[in-house]
Amino acid sequence: MSKKHPVIAVTGSSGAGTTTVKNAFEHIFRREGINPVVIEGDSFHRYNRVEMKAAIEDFAKEGKTLSHFGPEGNLFDKIEELFKTYGETGSGNKRYYLHSDEEAKPYGQQPGEFTPWEKIPTGSDLLFYEGLHGGIVSDAVNASQFVDLLIGVVPIVNLEWIQKIHRDCAQRGYSAEAVTDTILRRMSDYVHCITPQFSRTDINFQRVPTVDTSNPFIARDIPTPDESFVVIRFRNPKKIGVDFQYLLSMIHDSFMSRPNTIVVPGSKMGFVMELILAPIITQTILDKSS
Repeated sequence: MSKKHPVIAVTGSSGAGTTTVKNAFEHIFRREGINPVVIEGDSFHRYNRVEMKAAIEDFAKEGKTLSHFGPEGNLFDKIEELFKTYGETGSGNKRYYLHSDEEAKPYGQQPGEFTPWEKIPTGSDLLFYEGLHGGIVSDAVNASQFVDLLIGVVPIVNLEWIQKIHRDCAQRGYSAEAVTDTILRRMSDYVHCITPQFSRTDINFQRVPTVDTSNPFIARDIPTPDESFVVIRFRNPKKIGVDFQYLLSMIHDSFMSRPNTIVVPGSKMGFVMELILAPIITQTILDKSS
């Protein structure tokens, strides 16, 4: 990455663990004194919470499905436009999706609504996107072509479902049956819009549990990091200067499973992310100022 206005995107489906990567980036930004523009993928949903519920019902009447994974539920063109515009000018349009009463109160709005679109001030060091569609490509849109570093976070699918079921039941008050219905409803969009992105990522982090997750719909708890490995795949190790021997020496119990893949203990995931990503981000800022 050597452009003046770099775009970094972390992509992963709901319950995948993109927050862990976001935290790693926040640590790097703070430590290195980097000023990012942070963009949340939820802000590019097409409908607010009330509208989405009504739209799902309308689609169902026509025998169609609607989900936050697919093109009908999102503004893919706005993602592409933002990435392109920021890369060219260091600015663009953003808004926020207000998840909770706490987030909505300062804006005088209701949770589940969007704030108005606003212009991103110039002067930031880079754009950081975290959400569902950082590497989206469709018949009409190719947002990934404007991303300088694309990171994927994707647990094996059973683990992803376990995490989503537990999170939505515990934090959002849904029943296990309702969450299962959501998983089934968006399966086609998951296959066609979410998974293809992981073939485009520069670095992919995939958490693999070492305990039985064969039936995610009856799992009593989420496998812990100590009960997992993380498989890290680099699409082009030379492009981003990966030093595998250094990583192996720094991470106890790590090993290489393929020439472009290293496997590390799950409990080391946050540490390893910072170890890998910090030099890349630092070099990005050096290239930007040169």
